[in-house]
Amino acid sequence: MPSLAPRSHLATHDVTNQPPARGDLPLWQEDPLLRRACAGLPAPRADALAAYGAEMGSEAAQEDGRAANRYPPELRIFDPGGRRLDEVAFHPAWHALMARGIGAGYAATAWEPAPGGHLHHAAMVYLASQIEPGHCCPMTMTYAAVPPLRVHAPDWLPGIMARRYDPASAPAAAKTGLTIGMAMTEKQGGSDVRANTTRAEPDGEGWRLIGHKWFCSAPMCDAFLTLAQAPGGISCFLVPRWTPDGQRNAIHLMRLKDKLGNRSNASAEIEYHGAWARMLGAPGEGVRTILAMVHHTRLDTAMAPAGLMRRALSEAHHWTAHRTAFQRRLIDQPLMRVVLADLAIDWAGALLLGLRVARAFDAPDGAPLARIAVAIAKYWSNARCPQVIFEAMQCLGGAGYVEEGVMPLLFRESPLNAIWEGSGNVICLDILRALTRNPDSAEALRAELAAAAGRDARYDAALARVEAMLRMPAEAEARTLAEALALLLQAGLALREGPEPLAEALIAARIAAPRHGLGALPREVDPGGLIALIGGE
Repeated sequence: MPSLAPRSHLATHDVTNQPPARGDLPLWQEDPLLRRACAGLPAPRADALAAYGAEMGSEAAQEDGRAANRYPPELRIFDPGGRRLDEVAFHPAWHALMARGIGAGYAATAWEPAPGGHLHHAAMVYLASQIEPGHCCPMTMTYAAVPPLRVHAPDWLPGIMARRYDPASAPAAAKTGLTIGMAMTEKQGGSDVRANTTRAEPDGEGWRLIGHKWFCSAPMCDAFLTLAQAPGGISCFLVPRWTPDGQRNAIHLMRLKDKLGNRSNASAEIEYHGAWARMLGAPGEGVRTILAMVHHTRLDTAMAPAGLMRRALSEAHHWTAHRTAFQRRLIDQPLMRVVLADLAIDWAGALLLGLRVARAFDAPDGAPLARIAVAIAKYWSNARCPQVIFEAMQCLGGAGYVEEGVMPLLFRESPLNAIWEGSGNVICLDILRALTRNPDSAEALRAELAAAAGRDARYDAALARVEAMLRMPAEAEARTLAEALALLLQAGLALREGPEPLAEALIAARIAAPRHGLGALPREVDPGGLIALIGGE
């Protein structure tokens, strides 16, 4: 039955000067920068992205996103008879979102034979984050778990690659599709996982884990990669929710985190009470083993802020294009045009850099660049994300602050990916480690930056300044260096690949004459070309 239009003629007034409802969002079709950056994908992958963008942008998916956040997951520790369940119940909207993503290959497509798999996956992260970012977490971890599982537990791969979402609480062998989570940090250590106290004791062909985890992401996944102290040192384990004999594993869900954002997704504190586990890799090699997963989750934490910024700017563009004040559309007023254009620089730069990192993941010789560039992209794109969304929210005025719209969800989500998989200082120190301990990564980074040299004197001058910092990197300057590298990478991509208005704006407003506040552009930057990118023109 078709929905009826809401009434605009009310008893006390007529509703005027309000933007129309957005309806379906053509996430792929109205994003020329995304399509341009994905132009090298094989036609089937590009077609799949267009279909996924249409599906995720549909009014039905948008409503599922709202419902999944309005009705957050519920922890169910016991059944009515007092027996342990240790399960989380989700609203049907959550399952509908998961089915869309898993079915479209969010977790599997990067590992399928056609070229461009990581680029395809990264674009899916960007599209999904614009509608409902919480459900991306279990899909991201499932995607990222493939490298260590491919080496150490290949029997789990068919379930991951099945492109079927199966929410049943049942042993893996009885399910049509599987998801993988992670439980790594503990109260006393946080990012210092070598301080973990969870211990592993041998039990026949398996192990038994005793200890706690301060964060267990997506606790209804079918298994978790985790770290524990074994006789040979800290080691990596795969902990399934069910034991090999079909019993519930002794993973006790203690409580769900009451998070600022990401409310549709469950994050739990857990305890292992002799939970059965399978060691992945050699004893004492746990950090090295699990870092193969963390490396790939960082790609997603670098892409998600680009999606969040894109949706916020899209909402601001729609509002200002349909709202008038002082006899003019907001979008036609000079100061508003400068604000929108300035925000577009950070979104567009984050998108180009994130997708460039994804291409490095795909390239046979791209590992050295991917190793360092993913950390640079994650740091800077997430540093900008809350500021961009804050300013975009102001474009809507009071309407941007109420829960009927999407802006509050985006704002609450905006700090998250800066914290997950290593917060700012951790990531900047990791960049220094890559520069000083991995000569191949340092050389690949220099080659990437040099590829744009000679096209703009301002870029070349900034590159010379950064090269001096690279020769003697200092911990106290790690954030300064990370920011400078990110902006040069973004500007270099824009210089080499376009569009030209973005290259000029990035160099003029972020490199040659950087400003601390948003909404101020050098006079030589024309806002029109940047605003056209937001509106899909």
